[in-house]
Amino acid sequence: MSDTPTPESDYLSPPVQRAARLLRQIADGDPVTNMARTARVLDINRTTLLRLLHTLEAERLIEPRGSDIPGWRIGRGLIALAAHAFYSDDMVQAAIPVLTQLAETLGLSTHLGQLDGREIVYLVRRTPNLSFVSNIRVGSRLPSHATTMGRIILAHMPAQDVAQIFADQPLEAVTAHTAVNLPQLRLRLDQDREAGLAWSDEFFEAGISSVAAPILDAAGQPVAAINISGQVAAFAGDERRAEIGRAAAVAAEEISRQLGWSRRNPHPNLKVVA
Repeated sequence: MSDTPTPESDYLSPPVQRAARLLRQIADGDPVTNMARTARVLDINRTTLLRLLHTLEAERLIEPRGSDIPGWRIGRGLIALAAHAFYSDDMVQAAIPVLTQLAETLGLSTHLGQLDGREIVYLVRRTPNLSFVSNIRVGSRLPSHATTMGRIILAHMPAQDVAQIFADQPLEAVTAHTAVNLPQLRLRLDQDREAGLAWSDEFFEAGISSVAAPILDAAGQPVAAINISGQVAAFAGDERRAEIGRAAAVAAEEISRQLGWSRRNPHPNLKVVA
């Protein structure tokens, strides 16, 4: 079993790392009903896994799924902790009313996400009162190179930073539209930067279209993105597509302004709405 820290991480705590990996495993949908399988995935023994489960339950970070349902789920204590962290953030507070209004006005789902390594983390989700809405949860992590929010952030980052993020590992092909190497990704990012928005028509999920716009800080640097998503049919037609794209750009600019951005200090590649 791999229980020792790597040479470059002398100050890391292996028990805390194991607990964090177990929490992510459960959050990703593993209820730990097969302890042997989960132990193998996490590269720990079953005794360690059992101790972690009971410790995390005692701290209310996980809880049993139910008296008649085996396994574990993320606990209310962890949800409350995450919610407090999310909703105390200035950017989240700025985005919530804007995205709520946007979702209701367009009848489409809206999201706020931030880049974390090679992934986009979803921080806000707002949906209209319709039968078909986004099923992506707050806290979800998706590959940045394959999603509109990830692409529009990467498109406004220096090329050397993008190369550093993706240099050491292959790019996962989510669909036939996904860039699977750095040259393909650079071409896609160039197109997104030129358009000022990142568009997707079933690039990530069948039947789903989306568009994303960048959120800039006071220095004009991309710190997050918003997107608008829905069924392909909801994006059909040039007028409707233009309406959705303009709404995304206006909403992103409004949130950026609340973070201190102004047209006097724009990102050199940002296309703002006149």
